[in-house]
Amino acid sequence: MASLWESAATAGTGIFHGRKGSIAVAELSTASTLGSGLESLRGRSVLITSHEQLAAAVALLELDGIARRLVVCTPDLTPEQLAEVAATGEVDALVHDGEVPPTLAALPAYELTPRPLPAAVARASTGATEWILLTSGTTGRPKLVLHTLDSLGGTLPRQAPPGSRCVWSTFYDIRRYGGMQIYLRAVLSGAPLVLSSPADATRDFLLRAGAAGVTHISGTPSHWRRTLMSGAAGLIQPSYVRLSGEIADQAILDSLQAAYPQARVAHAFASTEAGVAFDVNDGRAGFPAELVDRPQGAIDMKVVDGTLRIRSQRNAARYLGATPAALVGSDGYVDTGDMVELLDGRYHFRGRVGGVINVGGLKVHPEEVESVLNGDPRVRMSLVRARRNPITGAIVVADVVLADPDALAQAPEAAERIKAELLGACRQALAAHKVPTSLRFVPALELTAAGKLVRPGA
Repeated sequence: MASLWESAATAGTGIFHGRKGSIAVAELSTASTLGSGLESLRGRSVLITSHEQLAAAVALLELDGIARRLVVCTPDLTPEQLAEVAATGEVDALVHDGEVPPTLAALPAYELTPRPLPAAVARASTGATEWILLTSGTTGRPKLVLHTLDSLGGTLPRQAPPGSRCVWSTFYDIRRYGGMQIYLRAVLSGAPLVLSSPADATRDFLLRAGAAGVTHISGTPSHWRRTLMSGAAGLIQPSYVRLSGEIADQAILDSLQAAYPQARVAHAFASTEAGVAFDVNDGRAGFPAELVDRPQGAIDMKVVDGTLRIRSQRNAARYLGATPAALVGSDGYVDTGDMVELLDGRYHFRGRVGGVINVGGLKVHPEEVESVLNGDPRVRMSLVRARRNPITGAIVVADVVLADPDALAQAPEAAERIKAELLGACRQALAAHKVPTSLRFVPALELTAAGKLVRPGA
């Protein structure tokens, strides 16, 4: 496909709204946030380490087709992690919007300006640029995944539907796979994009999104649960709400449909390695069984040993550097590591292979228990985890955030009754070894930088 700049210039109407300002694609036709540095970066392997998403959004647009490789980093990496990423990605130049990390001081550095500066801009494409993304669950040693613009966005629409007005936004960071998909949807179709920021409270972000007239918005189920708890969900009136990145249980789908009755609520499955596999638009958790073992155009899926595997043109090419396993199997499928179960003609996600709790030799998927707890209208979100036990090795415990956090303050005596009722619902729906042995109410649950629940050992 054409370079990102060529596609955006053809679409012609895009604009990025950041926390500190906005930049229109049209401004870049005779200007650049990199100045003369743009031509100096031609053919190089470039590490983008900007703090603000607005700077990253423009740098990606300017450098695709110019740089040989773009290594896209989120700002939560330590200097040591950045150094390892730079070495693995064979980086020979750095683009930033602030201080250069000391571990990267030896690299030629180019600072992004807050506003595009008039410049003689030569945007002729040198060739296809490699895009290197980090997996969203990165802890400790980062894992780098190689994509191209074709694998990331080759199937995305190049224009908005006729007669429609589309303004995109996302709770995700656009430098992670989920956010990158929304970024590319906006750029390739010429739609405005409202960028989030870790510095924004939920209400502040929704105020900005609402002011821009957001119509399409995405996030993880945990992002959306926080939104519903914030009391600020009504600040936006989207026509399309999208969930991805975590299991979308029926409770969160129903809650969002109630909050936005005018919207189509959809959930998607995607991973940095496998790409986007499918969207589900029928308002139900899980996905239809006919999607598996039957070719769906450019995407094939199958279930092997309970895990979902995907083969498509949107699969990443490979990992960079030394890795414990190949990204793509000998049959061309990527093993997602996500476990599914077939019930009544529909596959339901049960959790990650590495996230199983072993209770005396019996397996418990935390997400399955959370789905039961979250199904109670008094519960906004929950986290199920293991606690060591000398007899069974582990037992199941749960932390629960109530939809009305003031309820217990007003009636402390209700706490034990609500706990008993929640545990009773678990006993009715789950095998005995899956029922939490204890449950506590907490004011909030921690999320990762990717908007997912922080799970012990993840």
